[in-house]
Amino acid sequence: MDKLAQLEGLLFISGDEGITVSELANSTNLPNATVTELLTQLQTRYQTDEQSALQLLQSDQTYRLATKNELAPIMKRYFEAPLTVPLTNALLEVLAIIAYKQPITRLEIDDIRGVQSSGSIQKLMMRGLIETKGRLDVPGRPFRYATSASFLDYFNLATLADLPALPTTDEAALAGDIFLQALQSKQAINEEAE
Repeated sequence: MDKLAQLEGLLFISGDEGITVSELANSTNLPNATVTELLTQLQTRYQTDEQSALQLLQSDQTYRLATKNELAPIMKRYFEAPLTVPLTNALLEVLAIIAYKQPITRLEIDDIRGVQSSGSIQKLMMRGLIETKGRLDVPGRPFRYATSASFLDYFNLATLADLPALPTTDEAALAGDIFLQALQSKQAINEEAE
C-alpha cells in the first residue's frame, strides 16, 4: 500500500488525540524526515482539493484530521441533533462499554468494539452522558472517559453499583454486545416502570 495512504489511515484511526511524527514513523518504518515530507504532501492535497472535506491540523509534532472550516455549520447541526432522539445501538454500545470499564480511553473502546468510536464519544459528550476523567500517562496522553451524573439520571440509577451484572465469562472474551445487552435490559426495565 502507498505510504501516503498508510499515514492517512493512521491519522484517521488516531481520532481527536492525533498522532505524533515519531509514532507515524514507528508504525510505517519510515524516517521522521520522510514522514514530515509526506505529511506536507497530504496537507497540500487536502488544501487544494475542493472535493475533500478534510484538513490536516498540526500542533507541535502531533497531527490529526479534521473537517474543513467551511463545513462547520453542517457538522454543528449533526452534533446538535435533538437530545430527545433515542440513543442508537452504536451509542448505547459505547456508553455501556464506558459504564462498565471506566475510566477508559477511546482506543480501548475501539479495541473492544472493533470499530472507530470517536463520533459516538463526541455525541455522548454533547448529550452530557459521559465526561473526561483526566488523561492516561502514556505517549499521546489520551483522554480517559467515564459516565456523568446525567448518565445516572438518564438510566434512573442511584449509583454505578446499580448497573445490571454482566454475565460471568472470561474477561478476554468480553465483547461490546454483552455490555450493550446489559445496559439495554436495564433501560427496558426503567421504561416499563414509568
